[in-house]
Amino acid sequence: MKTNTIKRVGRSDFVNMGPIRLRQPLPTQGIDMVDPFILLHHYGPYEINERSNPFDLGPHPHRGFEPITFLVQGEQLHRDSLGNESIVKEGDVQWTTAGRGIVHAEGPTKSFVKKGGVIEGIQLWLNLPAKKKMMQANYQHVKHEDFKVNTSADGNVKTRVIAGNLNDNQGSIITQSDVNAFMIEAKAGGNETISFPITQQGMLYLLKGKVKVNGETTLELDKNQLIQFHQDGEGFTIEAETDSLLLFMSGEPFNEEVATYGPYVMNTQTELLEAMRDYQMGKMGFLPVS
Repeated sequence: MKTNTIKRVGRSDFVNMGPIRLRQPLPTQGIDMVDPFILLHHYGPYEINERSNPFDLGPHPHRGFEPITFLVQGEQLHRDSLGNESIVKEGDVQWTTAGRGIVHAEGPTKSFVKKGGVIEGIQLWLNLPAKKKMMQANYQHVKHEDFKVNTSADGNVKTRVIAGNLNDNQGSIITQSDVNAFMIEAKAGGNETISFPITQQGMLYLLKGKVKVNGETTLELDKNQLIQFHQDGEGFTIEAETDSLLLFMSGEPFNEEVATYGPYVMNTQTELLEAMRDYQMGKMGFLPVS
């Protein structure tokens, strides 16, 4: 297999988002976006208890993209203006298609806050193509145990297929564009080859551990944690130097204009103004504060 060469290697430095301090590997000065992926936040691990609960996000709107949460540790409650309410647990994924508009809220459950614990996850913003930005909103929650798992030949690397396809294992998430989303858990010494279509842009993010990619580039916490690949191969190889966890994403680029403002991702400034107006008029629905 011809491996994809590495286009950029990026850091995952901390930024402040209100009371929350989190890592932001995308966008950065070096990597603006990896079309169709717009933003990646790695939050936690946070110690949550009754005295400290900064990650309680009240009702807020979205339009024009898909906000996705991969929960690594902890427990979160999701509520939205479509009437969905679900408890997302460790290893679960919630995939929201904001479309024309949705109002949602998320944060640790009251029982989790009371007993205390650690919360950690990934928030990913996946763009929607212009023709689908005003589609009906939708919400998907898939539990950890319901994802198909691909195991490496040496038995040391397990890849959960969240969306897309890997070695004929189909992801559980229904997607609006051609994307792959794989969560890769590797034991020290494990080797694996991950394939994806040459037509897709791909990126690999390290959540914990230390791995060598394509036998040449090392990802390690607080150093380099994100790789963007060129569209010139059929996949990549990893070798875990320590127990590691990685998220791989790839997708067909839209090559469309992107206009963003706060919780909205559209194609033009006019559409952003329309989104703000529609939210103020209640056209994205309502969600009471719990």
